Amino acid sequence: MHYTRMVIEKEAPEEYGYDRIRYNLSESSIADQKLSDTGLSLPDVTLFYGEHRGDKALRALIAAQDQGISPDDVLVTAGAAGALFIISTSLLSAGDHLVVVRPNYATNIETPRAIGCAISYVDLAFEDGFAIDIDRVAAAIRPSTKLISVTCPHNPTGTMMKRDDLDALVALAEKHGCRLLVDETYRDLSYGHRLPTAASLSPRAISVASLSKAFGIPGIRIGWLVTRDPGLQETFLAAKEQIGICGSVIDEAIARSMLERRDAFLGALLPEMARRRDIVQAWIDREPLVDWVRPEGGVVGFPRLNVDAGFDLDAFYVRLLEKHGTYVGPGHWFEMPKHFFRVGFGWPTEAELRGGLDAISAALRD
Repeated sequence: MHYTRMVIEKEAPEEYGYDRIRYNLSESSIADQKLSDTGLSLPDVTLFYGEHRGDKALRALIAAQDQGISPDDVLVTAGAAGALFIISTSLLSAGDHLVVVRPNYATNIETPRAIGCAISYVDLAFEDGFAIDIDRVAAAIRPSTKLISVTCPHNPTGTMMKRDDLDALVALAEKHGCRLLVDETYRDLSYGHRLPTAASLSPRAISVASLSKAFGIPGIRIGWLVTRDPGLQETFLAAKEQIGICGSVIDEAIARSMLERRDAFLGALLPEMARRRDIVQAWIDREPLVDWVRPEGGVVGFPRLNVDAGFDLDAFYVRLLEKHGTYVGPGHWFEMPKHFFRVGFGWPTEAELRGGLDAISAALRD
């Protein structure tokens, strides 16, 4: 393994300093929750080694969200990042090949790179509404392909696959004997149709999610992976045990309490996040220098700056932060051109969101 820090983490607002940012539109989750906000409290648990697979009641709550999934198909991990690391290091070796639909979450690219894998990218295009092209994915598969990696709802664009496309990806994995990894971290924040978890459709599919983005509690570091392949699940469990044996029993107890009230929490959250999305849409409708593909899930979008070729994008991002106190996620975070940027509309307050959007318009014209 040859580790290199991910750009998105090196330039994260917590690394840069929250005190330098007035309008933080770079975050990819809803607002961070306090225990008092959620109505949860620290549980009085015995601080022993927890179940290696994760608390059984927690795994049952996760499994109950989809037909065909059992608690034994679920492995609780240290956030979705922990799940993705386990999957890559368990399935991939130097010389293996994977297909990555890009842009993608950085860990899905950087960990395979650290392993030494060959990667073929299928890049999504703004002009196509960031829709996945199944034929291009199929054409990228080689005899050495071990994994196809996608996110849905998509980070950073907020777009979603059609059910037919998800089924087609599953069929490709089954035909070629590889695995399909679907990062489903935003699935609970779907504004229209909600796709089934990919792992429920085939033992060849692996699903990953967490409580960080949709539930605003990244500080407890609870994520999970789901696979219906018992042998593969045993391999993943072995990896988790060698990394950290088990998770925090306190974190898992808090996660269990959150998922017990999942429906009520999301029922109140989703209409508010849809309204925030409409705020961004209204800004884009009146801002000729910016457009986007309207997100169908999550709390992020990936607008495009409609500026001349000579426009200094680096100076724009510096000006946006230093003069206007506004931080967004530039396209290079996702190996995309800098005239794209990720805007998060779930984390800031409504006033901060509106202020940040106005700041972007001002910085484009300074």
